[in-house]
Amino acid sequence: MASRLLGVISALPEEFAHLSDQSAAADQSAAADQSGPAHTIGGHSFWRGRIAGREAVFVESGAGKVNAGVATSLLLDRFECRALMLCGVAGGLDPALGVGDVVIGTSHVQHDYGTHREGYFLTIQPGSRPSRGTTDWKPGYPESEPLVARLREAIDGFALEPLPAEVGVGPRVPGVHFGPILTGDSFINAEDHRRRLHGEFAAKAVDMEGGAVAQVARRWGGDIPFVNVRCLSDLAGRRSHLDFRAFLPIAAKYASQVAHRLAPAI
Repeated sequence: MASRLLGVISALPEEFAHLSDQSAAADQSAAADQSGPAHTIGGHSFWRGRIAGREAVFVESGAGKVNAGVATSLLLDRFECRALMLCGVAGGLDPALGVGDVVIGTSHVQHDYGTHREGYFLTIQPGSRPSRGTTDWKPGYPESEPLVARLREAIDGFALEPLPAEVGVGPRVPGVHFGPILTGDSFINAEDHRRRLHGEFAAKAVDMEGGAVAQVARRWGGDIPFVNVRCLSDLAGRRSHLDFRAFLPIAAKYASQVAHRLAPAI
């Protein structure tokens, strides 16, 4: 698998700060200066570099499903990437997890695609057409069992550093977890919505891009592995808008450390 050209996506510049092997410098533009020249297509800048010694094409997609879908399509079409990694931060849904914990996606569901019914919202598979009547609406893009097994083997024995004191959440050592990740074009800033999403989907985290990358990858072919690495920068509750800004830099760093560990196994 490591012979495949890897496409690496992050939504925000802070999430790129430590991703490439060249990025001792603090941001994507500085890293790009040390690697191949950037190619701008459709408003996205793509540049070649390496992650954990593996050749890759990097792109900062911008936030949201459409941005992520466009960037993914270009990686697959223009650069012929045949493996994908998305890396960044996310909101926590599982109350057992905390800020700094890293979640590796085993499946991806777009929680905001569906149909409004009396008193509730029914999430369905993107592309399904409710007007045509009953179809296979079950949402989700599960990752293959062999891929997840390789990722578990790659992360075995790896440990993150304790959270620095300035983060302000106490002396805890973040862990690395596997589980479902939700995606939607909204920043979750409400306890009741966080509880509903976790109760309905038993997901560990929620982001704004992963489900779109998974959808595009699946349309391109079932043999394209996709890995989503997310460090929890907030707990998707009433304080999430404050926690996100405070914890974004350290969460992005922790996510990138796990991404480096996994890249050779994708």
